[in-house]
Amino acid sequence: MIDVIVTRKTLEAEGILSFELTRADDGVLMPFSAGSHIDVHLPSGQIRQYSLCNHPSELHRYQIGVLLDPASRGGSKAMHALVEGSRLQISEPRNLFALAHGGRRSLLFAGGIGITPILCMAERLAQIDADFQLHYCGRSRSQVAFVERIQHSIFSDHAHLHFDDQPDTQLNAAQALASYAEGDHLYVCGPAGFMEFILSEARNAGWPADSLHREYFAVQPLTQMNEGSFEVVLASSGRCLHVPADRSVAEVLLESGIDLPLSCEQGICGTCLTRVLEGEPDHRDMFMTPAEQAANDQFTPCCSRSKSPRLVLDL
Repeated sequence: MIDVIVTRKTLEAEGILSFELTRADDGVLMPFSAGSHIDVHLPSGQIRQYSLCNHPSELHRYQIGVLLDPASRGGSKAMHALVEGSRLQISEPRNLFALAHGGRRSLLFAGGIGITPILCMAERLAQIDADFQLHYCGRSRSQVAFVERIQHSIFSDHAHLHFDDQPDTQLNAAQALASYAEGDHLYVCGPAGFMEFILSEARNAGWPADSLHREYFAVQPLTQMNEGSFEVVLASSGRCLHVPADRSVAEVLLESGIDLPLSCEQGICGTCLTRVLEGEPDHRDMFMTPAEQAANDQFTPCCSRSKSPRLVLDL
């Protein structure tokens, strides 16, 4: 864990604040790569993940952007309530959304607050003089962050801004995604509907699955008529725990004294990923790839369940 201080809090757009974090001991922060995020431990005890959006060469500070989400479970409200001088603890940076090495061309798509990891990627690609395009979409200019920074950046010629209230700027996804060639990579972040649209258009244009990269900030809650109960068995002790229909595996494990790392609680970050030795998980995460899910040898107990009556876990 790293102790940091909020040294700057800036209004970037309607409902979006950026926070500059520096080490409390004035030391140098850990290096990070484009697409990285940190876990922020809030005073309320909540842990939330935020992408780093400053240039990867800047180690005197980390910068994050936070949208005040009306449907927030409290994380974004707690962040917006912070003041300059507030002290926090954060994790070291982790990267689950990294740029592919040796890519021929990169297409970056950001919707709303999804610009945060994409912005860092654009900074890095421009630094190495790579071939890329940035498409940034939002409802209006007043509701998207970092526009002036983009327009005055070294990659401004690579950036295209698309606003719903300005029809002449709206994104033509089919045109932007045409002419796929081997070595091209697509990166997308933003609301789930926006990402699914971009990914669907890419697939229709012939982009292969291994060239498509996405990062989710939140997932839509799954509602099913028959959740069902099941058992989880701890392989180390043989202990058997009942998971009722209205409880998650993670909740049952934690209440039973099992030390389970937990962060996003939505199946996005992969912090709680647990090995499965027997049984068939009901995968509901957005962290693993379809191939990883099909292997059924691990799952996210924060949100996933079981298709079989029993799961044996490597715990």
